[in-house]
Amino acid sequence: MDSITIVFFALALLITVSAFFVVGSRNIFHSAIFLVLALFGVAGIFVLLEAPFLAAAQVLIYVGAVAILMIFAIMLTARIGDTDVRYTNEQVPTGLAVSAGLLIVILYSLWQTPIATVATAPGPGSGKKLGELFLTQFVLPFEMISVLLLAALIGAVIIARKDGSGTPTGPPKPHSGEPSA
Repeated sequence: MDSITIVFFALALLITVSAFFVVGSRNIFHSAIFLVLALFGVAGIFVLLEAPFLAAAQVLIYVGAVAILMIFAIMLTARIGDTDVRYTNEQVPTGLAVSAGLLIVILYSLWQTPIATVATAPGPGSGKKLGELFLTQFVLPFEMISVLLLAALIGAVIIARKDGSGTPTGPPKPHSGEPSA
């Protein structure tokens, strides 16, 4: 085995273990940190594939924006550290059944599909071509992702501004006997 293959399998192991801890951790903050680690591993795979633009985009967009936004939303959420809040999921058996079925379909598809390899790496200018495709042919999905990120940011702010009763927090309201200012 050459060194690139060893690095690939090390990154694949890092991504797999991190993804397992993302869904298996009982602490939501730890799950977000493991998600960041898994996303860094994916950026490493892009570096191995000689796609520096995709690696940089992975780090800037997913690690730098989405994961940090999730961490801020978790940190700003009220009652996240309370001991009386239960973090249970009653849908584990259903999730395991769906995951097993999806794994079977993926493995069957991989088994039936011939995998062709490309003998040459992409030439210079492929990043420019990718940028042109983002702003011409794929402009709608590109903009839809930006709207999705904006909605996630707005949702994080709304969640952070609510107290346990579901009403926005603000200055305390005067009681009926007190004069209002």
